[in-house]
Amino acid sequence: MTVLSLTASGCVTVHGELEVVPAATKSEAAQALKDFTDAYNKADKAYDPALDAGRVTGALGAINQAGLKARSITTPGGNPQHRPLELTDAAFHVPKKAGWPRWFVADTDSNRDVDGGAQDSRWLMVFVRNGNDQLWEAAYLAILTPDEVPVFRTDKDGWVEPVPPDSAATAVAPRNLSEEYVSYLQRGKPDHFAAGVHTSGWREERRQSERRPGLSTQYVDQPLDTGDFAPLGLVTEDGGALVFFSMRYFDRQTAAAGYRPKVSPDVRALMTGEVKNTLTKEWVSSQAVKLAPSGASGPAVTVVGRLQGVTSAEGS
Repeated sequence: MTVLSLTASGCVTVHGELEVVPAATKSEAAQALKDFTDAYNKADKAYDPALDAGRVTGALGAINQAGLKARSITTPGGNPQHRPLELTDAAFHVPKKAGWPRWFVADTDSNRDVDGGAQDSRWLMVFVRNGNDQLWEAAYLAILTPDEVPVFRTDKDGWVEPVPPDSAATAVAPRNLSEEYVSYLQRGKPDHFAAGVHTSGWREERRQSERRPGLSTQYVDQPLDTGDFAPLGLVTEDGGALVFFSMRYFDRQTAAAGYRPKVSPDVRALMTGEVKNTLTKEWVSSQAVKLAPSGASGPAVTVVGRLQGVTSAEGS
């Protein structure tokens, strides 16, 4: 799942900018997508994180930069299997808002799938900019099936509606998602997350890993919801929302006497210390969730996508 957030959409006053305006023109959004793709391909071909560092941020940036750093060490000659990423058939969902940061969502078709079948997918990318003198940077990526991409509410001019971080119109306020997801993973509460691979399935996977003979695994989860990692969402046609948010977690593997945890080359490249009997990995994980409208029946939160990657490791 290793591949390659955002300040939420409140009304922010910067340099006296109070007018509610579209975050970007469609041509600006298209150029931002092209600039990201060009930088990503250069970085992936050379395995050089510096080549796209200015085009990624937040959760996606943390995952992307750590992955490239690891591969620059394990494969210093560059990527021998580089295949240029192509992002086409783009639809741009641009909200109107005041002040900074400004952001939009690009719904694209990548050349990493098989179009029209069970393997078909859409890449939803969130781009953010914190000032006129800054570049557009990709902060979130969710890879969804076409059926998982919702219809967004738009005004008469086609601009989408951002969901406020403290929204009472959705079953859960976006600003609470990171903390509640962490609580759910640790304790199973609150229980308003729909069952699935990223919720009940992940908890079961963790329980199984904790019981492996000769190896004890402990998990520590932490909210990650400020700055470029803050949640961001768009109102959907049904009154709910599609929201992107981040979290951080650690897994600590401790081996029985006479054994050592296994360390992959990519993890070793990011590791400090020496593994004697313990390996601790730090992960950043980003989620895309559908929030039900407030008062709706059924699960309040459905996790439709999760992207994660190791960002550091420590041996002891």
